[in-house]
Amino acid sequence: MDKQILEYFKVLADPNRMEIVELLLKGETCGCTLIDKLSITQPTLSYHLKTITVAGLASARRDGNWIKHFINRDKINDMIQYLEQLRDMEEEQCSL
Repeated sequence: MDKQILEYFKVLADPNRMEIVELLLKGETCGCTLIDKLSITQPTLSYHLKTITVAGLASARRDGNWIKHFINRDKINDMIQYLEQLRDMEEEQCSL
């Protein structure tokens, strides 16, 4: 198993991070917009955004005074491809 894929799934295992990723999939936005849609504090949002970004699922860019966050869709596609490979694996007979 690819360790990076495992890391992506670990990141998404947290309900707050999953919700943040879902919001970011709707389009690039800043933390101030995200915080209005979440029931977490600003420091908690910052922690989760950093975790998502360090894992490589999201990136950020400066736009004037704003920092805009966005999903790296290539990484989401990597996860989908991995899951499709799992789905398509043929069953092997195990002898005990």
